[in-house]
This record gives sequence, C-alpha cells and structure tokens, in this order.
Amino acid sequence: MSGMKVLAIVLIVAGILGLIYGGFTYTKDTHSTKIGPLELSVKEKETVNVPLWAGVGAIVVGGALLLVGRRK
Repeated sequence: MSGMKVLAIVLIVAGILGLIYGGFTYTKDTHSTKIGPLELSVKEKETVNVPLWAGVGAIVVGGALLLVGRRK
C-alpha cells in the first residue's frame, strides 16, 4: 500500500469522525503543588470543536488523493 493511499484513507476516516463527533475533549494538568507529604494537582478539560467544513474538506481531499493514486 503506497503512502498516498494510506494518507487518503486516514484523511477520509478523520473527516468522517469529525462529522460524527464534532470535536474531542482532552484533560491537561494546569497546576501541581507538593507541600510536604501532601500533593495537589488541578486538571482542566479542554474541548476542541472540529468545524463542519474541515470534516467535509478532509473527506474531499482524501477522495481526491485516492482518485489521483488510481490513475498512476
């Protein structure tokens, strides 16, 4: 399987997932403190929204790469 075909499939799958879920959430550590035997940490949830046009664009570009790869 060529690299272009793999990239095309990854773009199509990412675009479909972006359209289905609309975004993703991750947790990041913002603060941590250690006072003697006591350890405190603060974690914040961050949400990243995937725009509709980005999901559709990824599917279109992935499909175009598959078509270009077939012609060669």
